[in-house]
Amino acid sequence: MTTSNHRSRRTAIRAAVAVVIAAGTTAALTSTASAHAASDAVTVAPLVKGLYQSSYSERNDVLWTTVAVGRPPVVSSSLLKVDPDTLEVKQTITPPVTDAATGALEAVYGVAVDDEHNTVWTTNTRNNTVAVYSQRTGKHLATLPNVNHAREIVVDERHNTVWASAFTDGTIVAFDSKTFEEKQRITVEGTGPTGLVVNERTGTAYAADLNNDQVIEVTTRSATPRLIPAGDGAISIALSKNGKTAYTANQTSGDVSVIDLKKGLVTKSVATGAGALSVANDDRTGNIVVVNRTAATATVVDPKAGKVVRTVTTGTNPNHVEITRGTAYVVDKSGAGLNGADQIHSFRVTR
Repeated sequence: MTTSNHRSRRTAIRAAVAVVIAAGTTAALTSTASAHAASDAVTVAPLVKGLYQSSYSERNDVLWTTVAVGRPPVVSSSLLKVDPDTLEVKQTITPPVTDAATGALEAVYGVAVDDEHNTVWTTNTRNNTVAVYSQRTGKHLATLPNVNHAREIVVDERHNTVWASAFTDGTIVAFDSKTFEEKQRITVEGTGPTGLVVNERTGTAYAADLNNDQVIEVTTRSATPRLIPAGDGAISIALSKNGKTAYTANQTSGDVSVIDLKKGLVTKSVATGAGALSVANDDRTGNIVVVNRTAATATVVDPKAGKVVRTVTTGTNPNHVEITRGTAYVVDKSGAGLNGADQIHSFRVTR
């Protein structure tokens, strides 16, 4: 996620007016006359088995979603182009084959869009690489090596920079989003960077350090990172719209930390649920959404008040949340759909 205000290319308001449907059934959108009912509604749709993360493209009005199934050799992986209104799959892109003998693919896990250059970037965790695809054609454009256990990726469109986290060696890598060349590599020994976010006003990137319960702050101008305390098991991170506050989802303690970045300290901790795994900020309201994998919920939190606003029940093992234009998209690994398909849930952050 970023703090930039992306270009608005569609002015129509989404008809996110759906009812909750039973797991494993086909998603059905129904209109409603009640604004309250519409804002409370949750849409659930089965996609495919192996969902991991999603990232919204405003330029193309699509939700890019990664899919990978099983352990190496991974022979089932894809990059999905999903309609954010209907939650239907519009296109399925298969990553390149890395081993003809086994049929292993360059499986995709993390994902971030670059609307400035009309590309989509993925982390290929099992291959220790990141990759770039064309949003227009789906063509695989490049594979960039030496990102060990590449976990997450984030795009800074203003500074033509893409940041990736390499979990196993404590490294954060910056790439040029135009040339795909590596720009910078920062290693903090003993850390385990996972979630990433960038402040596009300043070009500063922040990584959640799962190993040490902290945030790693890096810039392209300095090789010396700043370390900021976070919560117990910080694994995902988001920023407030003004970039002054960070939020970490803390897997071990099952809460979210509100962090004053100038002071470098945690100002609030709000319990959200067991296995807090992913967090995203809603620029419209200032609320945040935390996905709790063990609890099978998504929690809407007012970080200023330090309180839970709403709890949404998801499928089992929710894995990631993406927020755009006031709508939260949560992918799960429930296998509750037809033929073991995982599900995507959407709901309005405000009520």
